Amino acid sequence: MKRVACFIDGLNLHHSLRVNYHKWLDLSALARRLISSRSESISAIYYFFAHAKWRPESYRRDREYIAALEATGVNVVFGHFKKKDRYCKACGIYLPDHEEKETDVNIALYMLDGAYESLYDKAMLFTRDGDLAPVLKMIRRKFPNLEIEVVAPPYLRHSSDLIQLATSKKKIRIQQVEDCLFPGQVINPQTGAIAATRPTAYDPPQSP
Repeated sequence: MKRVACFIDGLNLHHSLRVNYHKWLDLSALARRLISSRSESISAIYYFFAHAKWRPESYRRDREYIAALEATGVNVVFGHFKKKDRYCKACGIYLPDHEEKETDVNIALYMLDGAYESLYDKAMLFTRDGDLAPVLKMIRRKFPNLEIEVVAPPYLRHSSDLIQLATSKKKIRIQQVEDCLFPGQVINPQTGAIAATRPTAYDPPQSP
């Protein structure tokens, strides 16, 4: 059985989901949907994310979602946002903003570490960020027998820089997202307690 490790660029995926209720996405279920069930098994799922702590409502929703992911066995790896002023051409002044840090580095480190520790036979990289091309190039050179599959988020094209280095590619379809949403309450399978409750902003539309 081929061991598959999933490396998910959380912000890249999160912002690709245009409908709010799609953001309550069960990544374990999605990963199982994307692999070949007869010859592959999920060995680990890593979700790389950074909290926007200066946005209270978003921060609250994100913490609830992280709790749901962790209850279902997803390993969450945090980066952070750094304050950075950006120049506004329209108004001619610098305005306060935030820039995400560490996600690309963390993904690269976890992919390389897993390769050196022989933790997977195939890596599924969920992103369209071409900045990750160097780590794919390194893995292909050092570990030519390892497979790397690039998974494009919904509505987004694959990064040409990544697919040139990958051994295969997939795209997440919206129907797959619809089929892999968490229920309203996520139960921790080990304790039986409620691990997370879906925020109202992520409630699906009611049937007429």
